[in-house]
Amino acid sequence: MIKTLIAILSITCLLPTAFATDTNAVLNAWFAAQKNVKTLSADFTQIRAFKTLTMPLTAHGHLWFAVPDKFRWELGAPPRTIALRRGNVMFVIYPLLKRAERYPMGAAAPQRLRESLSLLDAGLPRSRQAFDAQFNVLSLQQTNGAWQLAAQPKSAAARQTFPELEIVFSTNDFSLAGTELFFVDGSTMRNDFTNETLNPPLAPKLFQWQPPPGYTVTQPVP
Repeated sequence: MIKTLIAILSITCLLPTAFATDTNAVLNAWFAAQKNVKTLSADFTQIRAFKTLTMPLTAHGHLWFAVPDKFRWELGAPPRTIALRRGNVMFVIYPLLKRAERYPMGAAAPQRLRESLSLLDAGLPRSRQAFDAQFNVLSLQQTNGAWQLAAQPKSAAARQTFPELEIVFSTNDFSLAGTELFFVDGSTMRNDFTNETLNPPLAPKLFQWQPPPGYTVTQPVP
C-alpha cells in the first residue's frame, strides 16, 4: 500500500571526505537556496517505467507546496488522483471513484510511511542537517545546465522500497527540475517540473478537504 501511495507522487552523516570541495560547495549553495522557498507552484510530467512494459506510462499534473509540510499533487486533467497533506493528515483522493484514503502523518504515522514520504521532501530540503539525517549522497554530476544528485536512503526499511533516488536542480538558481525514484523491482518514476513559480500566494483551501456526500473514506493499514 505504501509503494502504491508514493507512486502517485511525485521526493547521511556528513558527506564522505572523498567528495571534492566543489561538490560540498554546490550542495551547500543548494541547501541555502531552499531557505528562500516558502511556497511553490509547478507543472510536472510523470513518467512511470516498468520492465514489463515496452512504453512508459506518462501523465501530467500540478504541484503546490508550502512550508513546512503542506502539499497538493493533482495528477491528470481533470484530476484522477489528488494527494493532499496538511499537518498531521494526508488524503489520497480518487474523484472519479468517489473514494479517498486517509493517512496519519507526523509522530502518529507508521515508521515506514514516514521514511517513504521523506523521499518526497528530498527535492525541497529544509536544511542540510535534515537531508543528511535521511540520505547518503552517492554522486553529483553536472549535465545540460543542471546538477544531478544521486542519493540513497539511510534507513534499511526505506531501501526495501526505494534503493536510490535522483534529484535534478538548475545550475543557475538551484530550482527543482526533476526527481526520479528507483524501485526494488527495477521500475522507475520520474517527475519533470516546468512553469515553476516561487513563493506565489496560495489560498489555504488548496490544502483543505472534506469528503463530499457520497464519498467513501478508508484508512489503510501500511
